[in-house]
Amino acid sequence: MPAPLRDVPQEAVELIKSFEGIVDGDPRTVNLDAYLDPLGIWTIGWGHALRFRGRFLRGAGDRGIARALFPGGITRVQAETLLRGDLVDCAACVQALVKPALTDAQFGALVSFAFNVGVAALAQSTLLRKLNARDAAGAADQFLVWNKGRRNGVLVELPGLTRRRRAERALFLGGDWRKADRIAEREALRPVRQAVLRRRARTTTPKAPPRGKRAKRPAPRKAR
Repeated sequence: MPAPLRDVPQEAVELIKSFEGIVDGDPRTVNLDAYLDPLGIWTIGWGHALRFRGRFLRGAGDRGIARALFPGGITRVQAETLLRGDLVDCAACVQALVKPALTDAQFGALVSFAFNVGVAALAQSTLLRKLNARDAAGAADQFLVWNKGRRNGVLVELPGLTRRRRAERALFLGGDWRKADRIAEREALRPVRQAVLRRRARTTTPKAPPRGKRAKRPAPRKAR
């Protein structure tokens, strides 16, 4: 008999909301409208990816379909309802895939991970294999591997995903995911700050070298 469905811990819900954001695809309207996420998928509310006829809606070509699914947009309360519904499905899948008993923190981190990368990706991951082999430390480190996405067909590291994976790992280990995110954010901004400092150094007008003391003129000779 399957185990009863487990609630997603509130800390995990807050983590998900923090990284998904509540983006409005059209600020001119009253409600929240669909928008393109960093990977080009049409999304609404807190990361609710839009599907039509079994496929994700992507790019400018699917704009009309995405807007037609929610022609008047959604309220913040409706966005919360969509998120909770998505998390029910993720929670059920995580329960079915993971064999060892999980703490609330571990379960919440895995739900956040599956919500972001997809249940199919979790099912095929080294993270899950290590976790089911009862290598929790090895599984925790595997969160950090999943920080890339495709842009224009090329797999590249996305700073937002790096931050999220560090936060999920911290939560999985029972730590403070907000603190982990602040540290990751500072590290991500460090190259930007360094570039700004280098640019300032190049554009700063160099100071003129200090003038040396003038040599004293010899005293005029006295007439004999």
